Order: sequence, then structure tokens, then C-alpha cells
Amino acid sequence: MSINHFKEYAFSEELQRGIDDVGFTEATDIQAETIPLILEGHDVIGQSQTGSGKTAAFGLPAINLIDKKLNRKITQVLVLSPTRELALQSCEEINKFAKHEKDIKSIAIYGGEAIDRQFTRMRQSCQIVVGTPGRIMDHMNRKTLDLSQVKMVVLDEADEMLNMGFIDDIKTILTNTPAERQTILFSATMPPAILAITKQFQKDPKIIKVKNTQLTVDTTEQYYFDVPRGRKLDVLYSLLELYQPNASIIFCNTKKMVDELVTELGAFGYSAQALHGDMKQGQRTQVMNSFKDGKFKTLIATDVAARGIDVNNIEIVFNFDLPQEDEYYVHRIGRTGRAGKTGLSITLIQGNKQLSQLKNIMKYTKCKIDKKEIPTPEDINELRIKQLSEKITEYMTKHKNDQYFKAIEKMTGTEYSIMDIAAGMFAMSLDQNPKIKSFKVPTHDSDSEQRYSSRSRKGYQSSDRSSGRYADRSSNRSSERGYDRSSSRSSERSKPKKVYDDKDMVTISISLGKDDHLTPNQVVGAIAGESGVPGRFLGAIKINKNKTTIDVPKEHESKIVECLQTIRINGKKFDVNQ
Repeated sequence: MSINHFKEYAFSEELQRGIDDVGFTEATDIQAETIPLILEGHDVIGQSQTGSGKTAAFGLPAINLIDKKLNRKITQVLVLSPTRELALQSCEEINKFAKHEKDIKSIAIYGGEAIDRQFTRMRQSCQIVVGTPGRIMDHMNRKTLDLSQVKMVVLDEADEMLNMGFIDDIKTILTNTPAERQTILFSATMPPAILAITKQFQKDPKIIKVKNTQLTVDTTEQYYFDVPRGRKLDVLYSLLELYQPNASIIFCNTKKMVDELVTELGAFGYSAQALHGDMKQGQRTQVMNSFKDGKFKTLIATDVAARGIDVNNIEIVFNFDLPQEDEYYVHRIGRTGRAGKTGLSITLIQGNKQLSQLKNIMKYTKCKIDKKEIPTPEDINELRIKQLSEKITEYMTKHKNDQYFKAIEKMTGTEYSIMDIAAGMFAMSLDQNPKIKSFKVPTHDSDSEQRYSSRSRKGYQSSDRSSGRYADRSSNRSSERGYDRSSSRSSERSKPKKVYDDKDMVTISISLGKDDHLTPNQVVGAIAGESGVPGRFLGAIKINKNKTTIDVPKEHESKIVECLQTIRINGKKFDVNQ
């Protein structure tokens, strides 16, 4: 019987902490079906598509299997991968899970890296070895890898290893491992050569097949917007203004972009907080609890946190960056459209290359992602008027408003008609929303691609899909911050401005500083996220060794102090002084 929640598995306390840190809560289909069988000691054949969560399916039982009493230099688990990239990825994920397991470490060995460097790592610790068949064979021939005490062998993406000509190497490696070992095989397809391996090297294997069906939920509408170069932030802001979500998640590919986006949206008056791998578990838990409690509306996260977000009322998921792996797209949009509710997924792309990548995601998920036009200021204003009209109509059906008749009659005795008064009230209600800039999307021809990739274009660029780095980054300071100056000036002109002079500001202090690794972004994010006071209203922030001073508007002082007294920053409590 399958087990759907990781808390239900008989893992060690340390391993469970590692799972919590990664953010895993619910098992995927392949994990739920295979992990219990592997833990019971069965040989297993798992057939499912790439991106279904196979690394955790074998990695978690492998960690749980390690005998800590044996010398760290003894290899107990061997994982064979078709490529160095997959080997590194699997090794990294296993080490994240094993973070709190004392003296358990996974190492990756593959072609293209100096073998002496790998040998040095193996002499330090090699309980779990993840490698390509060719390099594993190389170490075996050099007597630098001893497989005589291996308890488990995993063949990951066996069909790919077959296609790459590794079948003979695999047979040789398996022949040199103990006969009583446990053998786990994962493959998207089952060609005859793979079936022959299972018959020769596995003992009564349990076969698990996960159907390759549509990976995304039917209750989630999926759209994409083709964004002009350097205008991602502006378009994101326009969409936030258009949809006005009470709870949304914005996914970025890098921690740096997450932090920058928190600051930029804070300047727009949006209460947003970050969630990424550099944050301690206590910080992440605090952020998630605040998000669930509705203390802020926008969570900005990296993919490392995607699987750990367990909130049922997410209205929109924004892909600010295209995910670096197709499977991440599934994890991301799975955060919305839950508990029987309809969700919305929005992806921002730039250029033909990213459009091609998006088409690959559609093919992978077997679903259609429709294109939408970037909303114009007129679109947003029309929606605002419609929403306000509906709100007023609903209010009037539930309340009597007779007490206001005299006031309106008195006003109509002047130069204004009832229509003038009603229009003025609409304008007052809607004037708090800043005007949105119109955008002209370039056509995707060679001239436009060259024009928009020139050095004169700065601003938010999509993170490079393969490396995770920003494309076309300029040394200009504004580009380093992640937005382009012309866009920033235009946005600043369009925002409702409230200017605070020195006489309007007061200074408060908190007992955190440089020794606590405090950053201005964290201070702004905490205040904006918890109090609702826009980050742009704050003045100077001076971080000293053990103390930080913050200039805040006098009219918001009590609200800010009250919120700071109830939260933690960097997982730490602190004192607030006025």
C-alpha cells in the first residue's frame, strides 16, 4: 500500500529533519509506491517519466540503509547514472536529505574530472557513490573503488544508459557486487535489453508503473505573457494590479533575484517576503506561518522551497523566471488550484528561445499554456471600475443608507450634480492605485532580437535556464540591482508619492546588527511584510555591530514598533527601542 506523507515513513529522526529542510511533505506517485517496498528490502522496478521524483524514491531509503557502525570509507550504496549532470544532481539532492545524518555523505564520480581529485574525496568518505558507468569501471580497474560490501545498487534512468552504450559496463559492475545486494531500477521505458538485466540481476522484483498522464491539475488555468526586454518588473506589477490576489507566489531561479524582487515590490507598496535555501529552517517556518496567516500577500521563492509550500488558498503562481527544469514547472503550479478551488499560473517569457523552452514544458506536461496580451492601463482601470461597482451594489443590497441622503442633497445644491458626486467618489476610491505603463511587445524577427539584446538594454533579464545566471548583465549599477533606470523613473513618476521630511520621521532601533548577519533588505521586508507600511516610506537604515537604527514615519511609528515586537528576523528575537 502506498504512503503519501513523508512523516509516515519509518525514517530516522535526522533524515526526517533533512526532508523537512528540503520542504518535502507529500510524496509523488512513484515515491509513495516504491519507498515502502524498498524499505522492506525488495528489489524494485520503477517505470515513470523523468521529473516524477525518482531521486528521493531511491535516495531516502539508501540513506536510511547506511550502517553508521561501518567505516566511512566502505561503499554501501552505488547509484549508476547516465550523465555527469544527473550524477551531480542526484548526489547533491541526497546530501541535502542527509544534512543532519552524522557521518553520511554521498560523492559523485564521473568522467571529465581529474580522477585523483575523486580518489581524494573517496578516501575521506564514500558510503554512497553516485557515478557514471564508465568512471565507476575506471575506479574499479584502478582498485580505488571496492564494491564488495555494497548493500544496494540503483540503476537510474536505465534506458538512457542503454542508449548511451553502457549495457556491458552495467553488467560488469553488477557482477562485481555481492549477490545478496538489493537492486533498484528506474526507467521511463522498458526495452528488451533492460528486461534482460532485470531477469539476470534482480530477485523477484516488485514492478511499479506510474502512468505518463497530464502532470498539471485541471483546476489551474495556465497562461504566459511575452514581455519586452527590461520590462519584467513593470509587467509583473501590472499583473498584480490587474488580478489583485490575496495570496500569490512568485518563483525565481536564484536567491539573489528573490531578494531583489522583495525589495522592488516593497518599494511599490506590496507586502512581500522571501523564501529560499539560504534561510535557516526557523526563518522559513516563520515566513510560511505568516503567509498562511495572511500577514502578507506575496511570497517570492526559489524552487528549493516549492515542494514545501502547503497552503490551500494560493490564487496565482507567477513564474518570473522560466524554471530551470521542466519538472519544476509542475512543482510550482501545483501550489495553486488546490482543495477544489480554481487556480491561475502565469509565466513571463522573453524572446523566441524562451518561447521554445515553454513549448517543451507544454510537451512535457501534456497541457496547453495559452498566450495573453499584457494588460493596458485601460484594462486595469475598467476592471477597477467593474469591481468597485459590484462592491457598491453588494453593499447597497445589505445596508440602509438613508442617513447620507441629506449630505448628498446639500452637495447637489452647489455646482455639482448627483452624477458629479458619484463620479468623484469613484475617482477617490480608485485614485489610490498607481497608473500603469503601456508596453509594446517586439516581434520575434532577427532585427528585433538583435535590437532588444543590445548592450543599451538593461533591466530584469530572465535567468539563464542552464546556468541560473542572469543574461546580458551590465556593470551599470542600476542593472546590477535588477531594473532599468528609464523604467524605474517612469514607475516612480506613476506611483502615488508621499514625501516625508526629516520632521516627519523618528528613529527606532532593534538589538540586531552585523553580528547577526542582518541586511537592509531583511529589515525592509520584515517591516513592509508585517506592518503593511510600504518599504519606500522608510528612511535611513544603519546597521552597526549589535544594533540597527531605522528612520520611520512618525505617523506609522506605533504600528511598526508593535509589529517588530511580535516577530523574529533571521530566526532571532530582539528588543525594540523608541
